[in-house]
Amino acid sequence: MKIHLTSVFVDDQARAERFYTEVLGFVKKYDVPMGEKDRWLTVVSPEEPEGTELLLEPAGHPAVGVYRDALVEEGIPLAQFAVDDVRAEYERLRALGVRFTQEPLEMGPVTTAVFDDTCGNLIQIATKPR
Repeated sequence: MKIHLTSVFVDDQARAERFYTEVLGFVKKYDVPMGEKDRWLTVVSPEEPEGTELLLEPAGHPAVGVYRDALVEEGIPLAQFAVDDVRAEYERLRALGVRFTQEPLEMGPVTTAVFDDTCGNLIQIATKPR
């Protein structure tokens, strides 16, 4: 068994597509219309084009807002992405205007930082434990 797809709920898929591709650097994999306004929109890492897909899922269901608001209020990230160097990625993303809610923080063998994805979520970047 392996993880094939996971998702983040987004307020606006067009804005999410721009942020996740142009700012974070992911690559669009699937973009399939689903009804009048929603899309099956996934991105992948350019380093692993056949790897786990991230679905940028519309946040239209009433339960999503309550769930996401509670996570953001508590400062809890919805997802985590692995990077080689958190401090370098933190500086790169800050230069692109990304707002961080947690600066790089060393926690034992792991360094993490948390940013606002502009789509209603907090996302954590982290190094893999060594």
